[in-house]
Amino acid sequence: MFEKNIFQGRRMFITGGGTGLGRSMALRLAELGADIFLVGRRPEPLEQTCKYIRAKGVRAGFAACDVRDFAAVESAITAAEKEFGGLDTLINNAAGNFMARTEKLSPNSFNAVVGIVLHGTFHCTLALGRKWIAAGQPGNILNISTTYAAANCGSGFVVPSACAKAGVLAMTRSLAVEWARHRIRVNAIAPGPFPTEGAWSRLMPSKDFEEHAREKHPMKRFGRHEELANLAAFLLSDAAEYINGECVVIDGGLWLRGAGEFNDLGELPDAAWEAMEQSRKK
Repeated sequence: MFEKNIFQGRRMFITGGGTGLGRSMALRLAELGADIFLVGRRPEPLEQTCKYIRAKGVRAGFAACDVRDFAAVESAITAAEKEFGGLDTLINNAAGNFMARTEKLSPNSFNAVVGIVLHGTFHCTLALGRKWIAAGQPGNILNISTTYAAANCGSGFVVPSACAKAGVLAMTRSLAVEWARHRIRVNAIAPGPFPTEGAWSRLMPSKDFEEHAREKHPMKRFGRHEELANLAAFLLSDAAEYINGECVVIDGGLWLRGAGEFNDLGELPDAAWEAMEQSRKK
């Protein structure tokens, strides 16, 4: 479907790019010719992913960076520009999420998720957007949202994420209008359940619940990483140049079946919640 070098000459900055969906998008976009600069809090997975990217014949770089820190974001962007000579694409993928009964949350827990998801997305968007506007350079921004934000329904038991991702979606649509005159497109993807090596273990409390979630799904399966990576490639390509301010849901029809991806967690007994809460503290 995609020409092999469709992104040749493109230089992309991806947050949370060392693992999970960020890594999958990075590898796919590199296959299509893009140079990739990754940021995340842990350097080891970033370095490993960069090795795989370079093996595809394109340039790769990384910087350890906490997106909650605006100065750290600016430093990472400066490093990327030094390595590549500039950037033209931003994928705001860095996220944090965990399941909790809201009455058990601490303010710090809430702030940690909102800080990464909402503030981190704004920090990267502002830092790069300012540069592009000052230079008269067009740009592309792709934000990773969620179905429970896109559907305006929220979801029980992930209130910090629901609040933060709703803010990211509002930012997407607001800046799509504000920055269109600068030739900066801003779009979002709202994934449903996609297994990853990190977040999945925090969002699926047991094998039984995972099976319940699969059986509840209209397609009786979860998403495949290549499906989301190909959607990202399309939205960032010139073929989607007139798509701006859109949030594309990719969940196999799950949210249409029932609002709130995690609402069924209301069926968990207190003992299961207490075990999950204790494991988070380790």
